[in-house]
This record gives sequence, C-alpha cells and structure tokens, in this order.
Amino acid sequence: MSDDAPWLVVGLGNPGREYAGNRHNVGFMVAELLASRVGAKFGRHRRAHAEAAEGRLSVGGPRLVLVKPLTYMNLSGAPVSALAQFYKVPLAHVIAVHDELDVPFGQVRAKRGGGEGGHNGLRSMSKSLGAKEYARVRFGIGRPPGRQDPADYVLSDFSSAERKELDFLVDRAADVVEAVVVEGVEWAQNKYHGG
Repeated sequence: MSDDAPWLVVGLGNPGREYAGNRHNVGFMVAELLASRVGAKFGRHRRAHAEAAEGRLSVGGPRLVLVKPLTYMNLSGAPVSALAQFYKVPLAHVIAVHDELDVPFGQVRAKRGGGEGGHNGLRSMSKSLGAKEYARVRFGIGRPPGRQDPADYVLSDFSSAERKELDFLVDRAADVVEAVVVEGVEWAQNKYHGG
C-alpha cells in the first residue's frame, strides 16, 4: 500500500437543514471542522451523490478526502464505495465518523472494524465496501432517556446542556480523526480513551 494513498474520512449524517443539529449528524459536523482545518471547501462530487473536500493535514502530510454522503443515512454506502474506488483508497484508509448510542455523551472512541450496533450508516458502508475492517471514530451520544425510541432520539437535536459542550467535543473528535490518520487507531485509543 502506498504511503501516499489518500484517507477517505466519511462524516455520516443526513442532508438538509432540518437535520443539521441532530445527534445523528455529528459526522457531518466533524467533517466540516476538518475541512476548515485543512483549508478545503465542500462541493458536489461528480462521481458520487456526495459532497467532498480535499486537503492535506500539513505541508506534504497525509491527503484527506472528506466526504458527506447526500443519500440519507441508510444509503451512505454507495457514495462511499464509489469514492473509495475513484480515489483508490485502501480499506485501511477509510474512517467513518458517526454518532454512537453505546458511548456516553462527552466521550469519543476510536476503533477498527466490529459490528454496526444497529447504525444504518455503518451497515450500508459495510455492505457497499464488502468489509467491516475500516476505522471508526465513535462520537458518544448516550442512550435515550426513559422509553424514548432510539430512532427518534438520534433524529432529535442536542439538548441545551449538551450544546454547551458540543463545539469542544466536535473539536476533540476531529483531533481523534487526525490521530488515527497520523499515528494509527491504537495510538489514538491510548491517547483519547481516558475520558
């Protein structure tokens, strides 16, 4: 595998203003912050139903292709697979950034492979890529309160208390993505899984 192979960083979310502040859209939020960090702007990609932005983490550093699928969550895999082929990105260089019910709010976790935990975006990616061994940056949103349906919970906006911490946590998630790219998943786990 070429060291200069780009990294495909997929922010999972739903397109449209009505979804912008949803818990399910933290992947988009992280992708947008990463784009601003590398000085790139999102635009429609001609080969996939997605917005993409390209840049390098540093001068001569790893190349990032940041992706926001425009297909809605449960169909995210098709544009991801098309862009992975277009940019010749190996599976080891694919990172999904997504909301995670099984991680408490305020925590960000990195891992490689594993199940989808009922996350339709991950399920679609795994099916379209034909594998599950891509990296994930899991943004904790915690479990819904009381008897609220998880499907309704992920499509609701962050609470006012959560919004006070949201910018910091999106920033932290972007840091975790950069750590996975530069140092690897295990290094990112050791550095960021303390809290």
